[in-house]
Amino acid sequence: MDLTNLNKDRKQRRKSSLDLGTMVYGKVPPQAKDLEEAVLGAIMLEKTAFDSAVKILKPECFYVEAHQRIFRAMQSLSTKNQPIDILTVAEELRFKEELEMVGGAYYVTKLTNAVVSSAHIEAHARIILQKFIQRELIRISGEIIGDAYEDSTDVFDLLDDAESKLFEIINNHLRNNMETLDSVLVHTIQRIEDLRNKNEDITGVPSGFATLDRVTYGWQNTDLIVLAARPSVGKTAFALNLARNAVMSATKPTPVALFSLEMSASQLVQRILSAESEIWLEKIARGKLEEHEMKQLYARGIQKLSQAPLYIDDTAALNIFELRAKCRRLKSKHNIGLIIIDYLQLMSGTSENRNSNREQEISNISRNLKALAKELSVPIIALSQLSRAVETRSAGKDGNKMPQLSDLRESGAIEQDADMVMFLYRPEYHDITQNEMGESNKGETFVRIAKHRNGSLETIKLRGLLHIQKFVEDEGDSFGGPGLPGNWKPVSDIDGDGGAKVFIQTGSKMNDIQDDDDISF
Repeated sequence: MDLTNLNKDRKQRRKSSLDLGTMVYGKVPPQAKDLEEAVLGAIMLEKTAFDSAVKILKPECFYVEAHQRIFRAMQSLSTKNQPIDILTVAEELRFKEELEMVGGAYYVTKLTNAVVSSAHIEAHARIILQKFIQRELIRISGEIIGDAYEDSTDVFDLLDDAESKLFEIINNHLRNNMETLDSVLVHTIQRIEDLRNKNEDITGVPSGFATLDRVTYGWQNTDLIVLAARPSVGKTAFALNLARNAVMSATKPTPVALFSLEMSASQLVQRILSAESEIWLEKIARGKLEEHEMKQLYARGIQKLSQAPLYIDDTAALNIFELRAKCRRLKSKHNIGLIIIDYLQLMSGTSENRNSNREQEISNISRNLKALAKELSVPIIALSQLSRAVETRSAGKDGNKMPQLSDLRESGAIEQDADMVMFLYRPEYHDITQNEMGESNKGETFVRIAKHRNGSLETIKLRGLLHIQKFVEDEGDSFGGPGLPGNWKPVSDIDGDGGAKVFIQTGSKMNDIQDDDDISF
């Protein structure tokens, strides 16, 4: 039986039992009836009062059902750009066949007697909202108590369900999630105008690598980015570089949450210190540092990193529910702007899924990671292992040792859920020690963007200095596309599809070339 349907069946069975959420335990539910009347009366007296109230209240926030109907009628009038007063509200209720349900025109008129002005409408509306949230907490607590008494309840499922319901109160009633198209258009145009006026092109969290940011424009909110490679290629080192660059960015410092399921927090910090101070990792790990190296470690490493907003969690076998709970708290408390997970295949699902197919479990984890990125509106970078299929392929001149989407380990759902898939490739890892020109390619690292939902597919060339756990921009004169070093510029498009181009270097004799026929390969 499908696990999703199984969970739904269990919840339905629990709901069919005694619903403790409707019990008030001998007490009257929190309410502010007088203030509800005052707010509705003020709206009908002052034409600007509705705009103040609607930013805070929704119809369900009112305790009295008649007041809910009246507020909906006011919303309807506002949508039609009609004035909101005693006569128009009564007429709108009559049109909806709800006038008698609220107590007739007399009751609508009576509401205006409860207030003389709209001066304090926002304060009154917030009190009504507080009472509503209290009622919601009572309802949710009752449902949690009822579920907790069920023997068939999975405790991790219950914890996640409880946290989701509490978080939903914040999302639904303290923030306005639903927006009309016209309001979204206004925000979008404003964002475009803001970007036009900015000098920098990065719109998301900066990676710290100019060539990579040129393609991605930074890590974008709500995106799930998968960074995959074979073991020992440098996934963790590269991810730590991304985290360090984000928190230490001069233009846009961003708090980062790093979840390491493989290495301890101490080991990660050693790597970060090595990259920042540029002291060999081996020396830091063994503690074999000279006096000048200790001074360098303090000056360039410890002092600079001590105030960096990087939060590290090294819980082993972290499951998706624990991750989600921790990320929500970090977002609320520290406003994290980037989440990094090292690595995806070490995560576990719920206890119910432990006997299921591992591929299904990884699929569920990847779906939840994408949902979490969207819920918290932050980018999530999840590291992933590759299958051995890369090893079985021969190198060949076409470079087919470069990882492909089909090499993602254990689940094709990772490819489907991700907004971006990046592969790390180092030729020397496959014992390829020279490039096509016969030159040494030691440290040469390629970041291949194999999937990019909102951008182009390109391969970025970096230089890996793994002895200090650091990646830097490659300064070689390689042909990789826009942003080439030196004075190179494109002069033609070979196949006419905007892809492969012929490049010449300005200020040289190659400027004399007039067309593609003059170039021989």
